[in-house]
Amino acid sequence: MPSKTFVPAFEAHVGNWKYYSCLMSYAAVAREINFAHELGGNQDLGTMIQRGVGTRTTDITNYLLTNENRFLGAIIVAAWGGAPEYIPLEMEKNPETGDVLAGMDRNFGVLTFDGTHQFFALDGQHRLKAIKDAVKRNPELGREDITVIVVPHFDDDAGRRRTRRLFTNINRNAVKTTAQENIALDEDDGFAIVTRRLLDDHAFLGRQGVVQVFSKVGNDGELKLATRQVGVTGTAWTTIGVLYDLVTELGFGLHESMNKTSQRATDDVLDESYEIIAQRLDELLGACGDMRERYESHTAPKDLRAPKARDGEGHPFMRPAVQIQIVRAVRHISEQGLLPWPDLLKRLSELEWRMTAAPFSAVWQETPDAARKGKMVTAKENGQALYELLLAHLAPNSKSQIERALRGYRTVKNGERYPVPGEELMRRLPAHTEFH
Repeated sequence: MPSKTFVPAFEAHVGNWKYYSCLMSYAAVAREINFAHELGGNQDLGTMIQRGVGTRTTDITNYLLTNENRFLGAIIVAAWGGAPEYIPLEMEKNPETGDVLAGMDRNFGVLTFDGTHQFFALDGQHRLKAIKDAVKRNPELGREDITVIVVPHFDDDAGRRRTRRLFTNINRNAVKTTAQENIALDEDDGFAIVTRRLLDDHAFLGRQGVVQVFSKVGNDGELKLATRQVGVTGTAWTTIGVLYDLVTELGFGLHESMNKTSQRATDDVLDESYEIIAQRLDELLGACGDMRERYESHTAPKDLRAPKARDGEGHPFMRPAVQIQIVRAVRHISEQGLLPWPDLLKRLSELEWRMTAAPFSAVWQETPDAARKGKMVTAKENGQALYELLLAHLAPNSKSQIERALRGYRTVKNGERYPVPGEELMRRLPAHTEFH
């Protein structure tokens, strides 16, 4: 039977939260409180309840070990498994003190740590890591005390939502959370909610490793968030930040509440939006060079992105920089009514899906010594050139637009002519277009 730790605590209320303000020794904190525990079905997303713990803890650890005036602020933790056992206590009446202590025992009691709950830090991860490290190096520090605020966490949809929202509010009003953290935790941003659901429920995107959330996960809670690019040896199709952008771009024509990042849409709107965006993504994954089928059948997805010694033969839709420009173009064409969705998918499928082919060569630079090797060029002007060329290939609306796209290509490619003649692109112009 697990041993019990009894901690003096005050039960308190704020808003719709009940919480406990406790006094705990460093030793108890080091023993009882942990880092992230999963709050979602997707392993990476679950870990995102925890802010990254990095090298900043070294300074705090040294401070605890060497500074006699050391002091740490409270740590806020969530109790996994609901409200921990709380026993209210009353102070014994003392005739000598009279009424001086009357009411001082209001909401005072004992919180029980008995092994049936797990506790993880919502705020104060760096302090927690420093305490754990310092106590290992100097066990005498274990006798010192810190305030710990405990909030119950319930492992169901509503409970995970409440805890994520609390985490975001705490950090948003203290140290600013990063864009990736907001995507993984925000309970008001409709597109962030849809992004997480895709990572939990979508048959392809929910597969472990298809969408990269972290570039590094350490053993002691330290996290390094994925950048907006997939590494050369990476196997992911995209990253969580890019997926959020794809979801946002593909969220055209939805209920207006989806665009309010500070006010949660209704569940019905969220469900409908998820179905629409998931279908659009599915259809794009098919139309863009049979992306999903090729990814799932490929033994090494990184070779699909950049085949060994034949980088230029790689699949463009494996590149986040290309993914962004494709959905930008798709949104523009759809919102402007330039082409019906089925026709748009058909024209996408007719493109030559390799990096050295037009229009993707706008963001590709071949190396001088080997024509089949090269690298991505992610400069803003190259991305814009690809966007303009995609519009010219898929649904141009004027001769001047095509000419602008061709000029943009020559600019970013140092005078190189576009491999597709302008006359061929102009065949895609609407029949009523007049030439001037």
